[in-house]
Amino acid sequence: MSTEIRERIREKALEQGFDACGFAAAEASANDMAALAAFVAKGWHGDMDWMARLRPELGGGNPRGNPQALMPAARTAIVLGLNYGDGDAPGDDAIAVYARTRRDYHDVMKKKLKRQARWIGEAFAAEVKVFVDTAPVMEKPLAARAGLGWQGKHTNLVSRAFGSWLFLGEILTTLDLPPDLPEADHCGSCRACIDACPTGAIPEPYRLDATRCISYLTIEHKGAIRPELMERMGGHVYGCDDCLAACPWNKYASPAAEPEFAPRPALARPSLAELAGLDDAGFRELFAGSPIKRTGRARFLRNVLVAIGNGGDEAHRPAVARLAADADPLVRETALWALAKLDGADTGDNLSSPSVTYGEGNMRP
Repeated sequence: MSTEIRERIREKALEQGFDACGFAAAEASANDMAALAAFVAKGWHGDMDWMARLRPELGGGNPRGNPQALMPAARTAIVLGLNYGDGDAPGDDAIAVYARTRRDYHDVMKKKLKRQARWIGEAFAAEVKVFVDTAPVMEKPLAARAGLGWQGKHTNLVSRAFGSWLFLGEILTTLDLPPDLPEADHCGSCRACIDACPTGAIPEPYRLDATRCISYLTIEHKGAIRPELMERMGGHVYGCDDCLAACPWNKYASPAAEPEFAPRPALARPSLAELAGLDDAGFRELFAGSPIKRTGRARFLRNVLVAIGNGGDEAHRPAVARLAADADPLVRETALWALAKLDGADTGDNLSSPSVTYGEGNMRP
């Protein structure tokens, strides 16, 4: 009977528009907890303090890796995936594929998850709880345990059906359902993702130093970026798909069926000059309903200035000079770096002002 319920839930999920659905036991994973502890101990989480946050009610333990810390009565984790592939061949794009969509994936995923969870609760008299990147759930290891794919050498989930392009969400439930078989690791001897990373953020297979990752630097990191890392960031303004795009399994990927995941024209090939000219109101208007909005104007313009400096286009000099007098110190200091870069100066060691601080997240290894 429990197997029949599992398959009914999977069938309903696909009807709701999900592209993948798998099941895993809602229990702690010693391997996941150990990997997290090692990651935090190395300081590779940088500014992402929540990854190291402990819970007194768990005896001082980290809730990540243990779904029952979030829902003690849970017996099964239902992991759902939404394909967000855009049919292009992403790589050194200014804005990562996931952030170019018409609507923030958190909103799209949460709406679908709630609808699916409500149906499960009513159909099977079960308790349910939904999560989408907003709670301490180690979703990639959980998705691998549920058979949606495997964690590649870049640590992201890889699917044989969708390549690197799956958004993940979870439903914890009191239903005790048979788990799916985990997907085997199909990376083999390939190291395309490792070689593709411009900043060396993958020090060894299956290990990520987030403090060197362009996605982390452009999204999560709050302060100035170390000059030697800015030098390697290329034209990335928000996020990075380099390691994802390099994966050979993407040859099986297909464009997203979800209309809300179509790219916004203004974000598919953005003008750096126009982005550099955004004031606070313009920033909020352009990125309304986008995950980019949460970074704020200052951090976003920091990223734009890095891309301009690395691009070397003299046509951007007036915009950079204007930002060198910006009210925000982070913008000002990065603009000075970009000006020096446009002048052909060696910018790999220091910014021009001694007031810049970097924080432990970007200390040299």
